[in-house]
Amino acid sequence: MAKRVVLAYSGGLDTSVAVKWISENYGYEVIAMAMDVGQGGDFEVIRHRAIAAGAVAVEVIDARADFAENFVLPTLHANALYEGKYPLVSSLSRPVIVKGLVETAKKYDAEAVAHGCTGKGNDQVRFEVGIRALNPNLEIIAPVRSWGFSRADSIDYAQAHSIPIAASKEKPYSIDQNLWGRAVECGEMEDPWAEPPHDVYEMTIPTRQDRSEITITFNEGKPVALDGIAMPFVEVIDKLNVLFGSYGYGRIDMVENRRVGIKSREVYEAPAALGLILAHSELEDLTLERDLAHEKAKLSHRIAELIYDGLWFSPLREGLSEFMSYSQRYVTGDVRLALEPNRVYVVGRRSSYSLYDYELATYEKEDQFRHSDAEGFVRIWGLGVETWSKRQGRK
Repeated sequence: MAKRVVLAYSGGLDTSVAVKWISENYGYEVIAMAMDVGQGGDFEVIRHRAIAAGAVAVEVIDARADFAENFVLPTLHANALYEGKYPLVSSLSRPVIVKGLVETAKKYDAEAVAHGCTGKGNDQVRFEVGIRALNPNLEIIAPVRSWGFSRADSIDYAQAHSIPIAASKEKPYSIDQNLWGRAVECGEMEDPWAEPPHDVYEMTIPTRQDRSEITITFNEGKPVALDGIAMPFVEVIDKLNVLFGSYGYGRIDMVENRRVGIKSREVYEAPAALGLILAHSELEDLTLERDLAHEKAKLSHRIAELIYDGLWFSPLREGLSEFMSYSQRYVTGDVRLALEPNRVYVVGRRSSYSLYDYELATYEKEDQFRHSDAEGFVRIWGLGVETWSKRQGRK
């Protein structure tokens, strides 16, 4: 029996070319694994495209709920933004795809798995580190690193072998999309001085000019309702992508530092991700104790780096996510957001676990705060600095 390889198949240019190229150069039977992580599209078309490219079988996996609950939610709990901007759109889908690859390889008794990542990108790290964490015995094939094709060469190869593709030399963008957002690169955007062409955007087309509001309800850090209507987390994300995107909100244009040491200009659309992180962090401001909140903010940066760098399955990421989960015990309540063209912002927050005490916070009347206690507290708090200053002979 011929050896088998399971290819992470998106239906895009590189993975479609990879099906044929692996068959020709390795002699493996290729099983294409297509995973629905909320990117949209017609999976029957993707199935037929894989078969047309030479796949002997196609496995389509609906991972939307798994992706939302077990990958997106822990990241939301951490308010994770790589370099303070990027909500880990592509980074987050890679470990769930890796899990599917390894499971599919076991199902088909495959000796190898393959991906369509380049040698310059972050995704090769995420795929291969993740695969080795889950099954180090699998061979890993990375055809895009081997074949030496430019994007134009890949298009020519596809056309020469009658492989149906959507890319063209006139519109050579590389696009990756899932529930949590959309990433666009290549083409004229590789010049960081050039404004992204308007046709690269799909999720954030401003069609509304009015002002509106929406209330998001959280239970232990998880969004569970919109305007009082309960719904699964997946549906919350879908609805907010449409709503926030209709105001043109959620665009990110940044130069980021890739794990491989290259600076890269990236354009993202992430309306639901940015809006939910905004609302969630505001509710935490109301419900988290000071030291817990401050330490959590430090660790949020670290967990974003780990996810970005392909270390989802590492013990440190798992341990930090346990801490983040613990921190969410009392992050329950409502956050009211206002929506305006190109803008989403918080106008109200409330929680039965709120640590905000009006009687302590107000300056308008006599309150529970004993002002006489402040003098001694301030003196003791600054005693170390005062002692140091005296020893330096300062006046």
